[in-house]
Amino acid sequence: MAEPEVRIEGFQAAVDEALQDIEMAGGDDAEIIDIEDEANGEGADPEDAGREEEAARTTFIDYLKSPIIELLVGQGEEQTLLTAHQALLIKSPFFADAVAQFSTEATTRRIEFANEDLDAVGCFLQYLYTGEYFPKKVGDALESDPAQAAIGDDGDQLLKHARVYTLAEKLGVIELKSLAHSKVHRVHSTARGELAYARFVYANTPRSDSTIRKPIASFWGQRSHVLRHEAEDDFRALCLEYPEFGFDVLSFVLDARERKGVEAEPKSGRKRARGM
Repeated sequence: MAEPEVRIEGFQAAVDEALQDIEMAGGDDAEIIDIEDEANGEGADPEDAGREEEAARTTFIDYLKSPIIELLVGQGEEQTLLTAHQALLIKSPFFADAVAQFSTEATTRRIEFANEDLDAVGCFLQYLYTGEYFPKKVGDALESDPAQAAIGDDGDQLLKHARVYTLAEKLGVIELKSLAHSKVHRVHSTARGELAYARFVYANTPRSDSTIRKPIASFWGQRSHVLRHEAEDDFRALCLEYPEFGFDVLSFVLDARERKGVEAEPKSGRKRARGM
C-alpha cells in the first residue's frame, strides 16, 4: 500500500515560488539552488571555517610587514643603531609600552638604550626572531664559541648570559630570562671568573631574586674553602663590596651544617670576670 503524500503547504509553496523565479530569470542554464539544503546548512563548504581560522592566524610574514623600530644602543663611539620589526618587539611588555607612545604620524620610531650592552641586545633580538641565541644548548653543554676560551679566567662567558638575564628581566621576557639562566650552568669557569660573575649579579639584581643569587651562594658555600685560595684577595674584596654576598654564603654554610646535625649546642654568653 502506498504511503500517503504529506505536504506542508506553506513551506512547499515557498519552494515552488523560488524555483519558478529562478527559471524565469535564467532559463534552462540557470543554477538551481536546493533551498531545503540551504535551510539545513548542508550547502556550506566545510573548509570555510578552517580558512577563516588560518586567515586570522599571525604568520611570520605578518611580523615582517610591521613597521621598523630603531634601537640606539650604547653611548659615544660605541653607539650602534639596530633595527627590528615592531610586531616582534611588542611581545615584550617594555617595548609594547614604548611603542604605544609613538605618534601615528611619526616617520621614524626610535628607542634609546644608552646603558645596555650591545651583545645582550643582539641576543635578545636573535631570540625574538629564532627562539634561541648563540651559543645554543647542546645537551648538557653549549656550542663552542671560537671567540671565547674553553675555560675563561675573566668570566666573559658567564657575564654574557648574566647580561641577557638582567635585560630579559627589564624587558619582561620571562622565557628568555629562564633560557639565559639555564646557560649559566653549562659554562666552565675559574674562581676569578665566578667572582666576576657574582659581582655582576649582586650589582644588577634585587635581593629578592633568589633564582640567580641562591646558586651563587651555594657554589661558593660548597667550594669557598678551596676556591678562595685561588683568588683570596678578590673573594675578600667582593665580600666587603657586597656584604649580601658574604651573608648569603655564610647562611648556606650554616644551613648545611644544621641539616647535617653537626651544629654545636649553644653555649651561655661570655661573662665578665667579677670582683675586678
